[in-house]
Amino acid sequence: MCSVGFVRSLGLALLPLAMGCMLANLLLLFPAGEVNYVQQDKISHYVWFFMGLGGGGILMLVPVAVFISLGKCSCCWNESFMMCGSLLAALVGLLGSSYCFVLSGLALLQGPLCFTKLGWTYPFNDQGGRYLMEPESWSVCLQPVNIVEWNVTLLCVLLGLSSLELLLCLSQLINGLVNAVCRPCCYKQGYTLNA
Repeated sequence: MCSVGFVRSLGLALLPLAMGCMLANLLLLFPAGEVNYVQQDKISHYVWFFMGLGGGGILMLVPVAVFISLGKCSCCWNESFMMCGSLLAALVGLLGSSYCFVLSGLALLQGPLCFTKLGWTYPFNDQGGRYLMEPESWSVCLQPVNIVEWNVTLLCVLLGLSSLELLLCLSQLINGLVNAVCRPCCYKQGYTLNA
């Protein structure tokens, strides 16, 4: 493949992003570091879809492993398999990062599950995300303490990390498609597109 070094660097860049997504999702399960809310099932239902653990994290480890291992084993990676493998891994990465991005956005729009004067409810569910611009309304949530800030911060982190993952996987998809088209030209002319 014409750009193995570029693909390996993408894999190395995706690894900390995937770890960050997993950590952010784990922190969402334990508001303010307390275990009792998850034990009592008082966690926003979108968090249970594990967008950071599954989509932005574990699923993202597939392209990380494929991208980093490209070209390291001459017996198991021929040119065609390398190209197809990296394209398929990029598609898996796009799927995982899109899943994380969409569900994080939906969770941000819905707002957190919290205890209010009316009991456990989603007080911002019908606002369409307007509560994000009205921090004075966040005090309606009595428990967990600072749950709105906790959710908004971590969900924004997930949105940002999954956006970066999506861009990196998209760049590899474009890179792989360009290499598929230009590969015959690269080898006939005697030069490469090494990054």
